[in-house]
Amino acid sequence: MRGAAWAETAAISAAALLAALGVFGGFVALRGLNPLDVYAALVAGGFGSWFSLEETLTQAAPIMLTALCTALPARAGLLVIGGEGALVVGGVATVLAGVNLGGLPPPLALALMCLAGALGGGLWVGVAGALRHWRGVNETIATLLLNYIAIAVMNHLVAGPIRDFGQVLKPASWAIGERLMIGTIPATGIHWGLVFGIVACVVTWVLMRHTIVGFAVDVVGGNVRAAQIVGLPIGAIVLATTVLGGAAAGLAGAIEVVAVHGFASSSLVVGYGYAGILVAFLARQNPLAVIAVAVLLGGITASGGLLQRRFGLPDAATLVLEGLLFIALLAANTLYGRFRRSSGD
Repeated sequence: MRGAAWAETAAISAAALLAALGVFGGFVALRGLNPLDVYAALVAGGFGSWFSLEETLTQAAPIMLTALCTALPARAGLLVIGGEGALVVGGVATVLAGVNLGGLPPPLALALMCLAGALGGGLWVGVAGALRHWRGVNETIATLLLNYIAIAVMNHLVAGPIRDFGQVLKPASWAIGERLMIGTIPATGIHWGLVFGIVACVVTWVLMRHTIVGFAVDVVGGNVRAAQIVGLPIGAIVLATTVLGGAAAGLAGAIEVVAVHGFASSSLVVGYGYAGILVAFLARQNPLAVIAVAVLLGGITASGGLLQRRFGLPDAATLVLEGLLFIALLAANTLYGRFRRSSGD
């Protein structure tokens, strides 16, 4: 039964992907381009060489973590879209920890910095969970607004209180220093954030699939009334899933600081949080599937430069494809739900 359900959900995601590619192909055809050539460039740009694969996996690492910010609360019936804000808060918290822990041995300082990032992101999204539990505030609206607040707070901080005036290109925070950067996996150009992302997804899968906690979360997500009858702590589960999901996205922000940028700035706001929402839905909230789908979306993102150079398509072309994919997924879910209701299933 579980295998059949998995096949159904995988088929819906695959159908959405094909539909989005079809519509995207129609758009590029209107520009006088051959859709098949564009599809080939999408594959080549994301997976056609070792260099492109490195870029794909680098893009996929933070997306895995922000996807968990949506996927984990969704198991409890919550629609959380706060990955972008949690990532930003996590990045800022990591910088603040780093500049105050520079005297510690690098491994210990890095561990505490990542912990600070995860804690910052968890508490940030946890605000939405608390508002949902105690005040009945819709978590989707709350997390969306918290995204904008987080970005505004970061922009204020890097423009004044924590600004490094040595950064002349754009406002940025103090740098954490080269000794607190984690570098790349040996013999590759891929930073260690990929390992963090994969481990986080596997741990979340084990937690959801093989523990009593995961069973309780699924019960709350499937039938709140039944959860109340059996005495499950619904409020605690709501808070726990939002905090843990936010912590994953906050860790993504920490990784972006210690592995990529070395400071906090508007460079953190590149849409990883919103890409994570799409990945979570395509993966059907399955943490293991999140890994594969994040790599797929990372490949699409990484191919943007090749599409621009080879066909003159704008930078936003891959964002258009991702948007089409999200719309197609929503439509596929709606149509499939109507089909099941009409067939009496």
